Amino acid sequence: MLLLDIRNLTLELETSQGLIRAVDRVSLSLREGEIRGLVGESGSGKSLIAKAIVGVLNQRWRIKADRFHWCGVDLLQLPYDQQRKIIGRDIAMIYQEPSKCLDPTALIAEQLHESIPNQLLKGGWWNRAREKRKKAIALLHKVGIKEHQSVLESYPYQLSEGVCQKVMIAMAIAKNPKLLIADEPTTALEASTQAQLFRLISSLNQLKGMSVLLISNELDSIARYTHHLSVLYCGQLVESGETAKLLAQPFHPYTNALIKSVPEFQPELAPKSQLYALPGSIPTLQHLPVGCRLGPRCPNARKECVHTPALERKQHHFFSCHFPLQYKEPQ
Repeated sequence: MLLLDIRNLTLELETSQGLIRAVDRVSLSLREGEIRGLVGESGSGKSLIAKAIVGVLNQRWRIKADRFHWCGVDLLQLPYDQQRKIIGRDIAMIYQEPSKCLDPTALIAEQLHESIPNQLLKGGWWNRAREKRKKAIALLHKVGIKEHQSVLESYPYQLSEGVCQKVMIAMAIAKNPKLLIADEPTTALEASTQAQLFRLISSLNQLKGMSVLLISNELDSIARYTHHLSVLYCGQLVESGETAKLLAQPFHPYTNALIKSVPEFQPELAPKSQLYALPGSIPTLQHLPVGCRLGPRCPNARKECVHTPALERKQHHFFSCHFPLQYKEPQ
């Protein structure tokens, strides 16, 4: 069953110079019980798409889509109150900068208690405070915080960025959402804790059937945990498919460059060899190239690339390129 079904999502920002198209006709789908990775360089629009799904973009942004369905319901056609009710019940998000998302004037205990729905508590209303306390402690233990007493009695500014990130994850999974959106969930965490949190997200998926949208700019950190990958470049979807097949046979030059830039995916690379990298850098929103936005950096670019390539499909593998790698046209 499709939980999330987005077709041709476009996000435009109103500026004094006019509209800037930050996300250009991106399609994304997520099935029940699936972990999908969304990967790309910083500035590619990953976080914008996540914020559009949970409805937290401000009024300067214009959201357009041919389809924006959640469990068969078109969210863009609903009144704001109904939209917030559905999103608040079924979707949770782990934000990239937890210290800015937590309330600096409230104790962690208050914020964590507020995130726990009453319907998940046992007993009558008179036991509610005690049950929330027990639930909050259990959530902190689940995300790897052992010193729960000191954390619950602290304000966010008294905690490290890593502990704040763990608290955000605990708040996100408190209501057992159908979809968990993790936007760079391991930022500012040490390597051992990163592995622990990825295992936690994987176990939530396997044991509770929770769908996960895992967002990162590090391909190697999420590839082993995802079923499908979608690759973004500068607001355009360049390739999407099953993780194993996409890593084994990428069709888009940008996906190929991401894979070649990771030593883990290059076992035959000689020691101290220089890793592959595309020339140049990702363009700013104010100076976007026409057509394929990778064009100025692409080693295979030709004059046809001034036109935006259509999204092509080979079985369950999608790619958007005029001159795909290792691809033979069907006879």
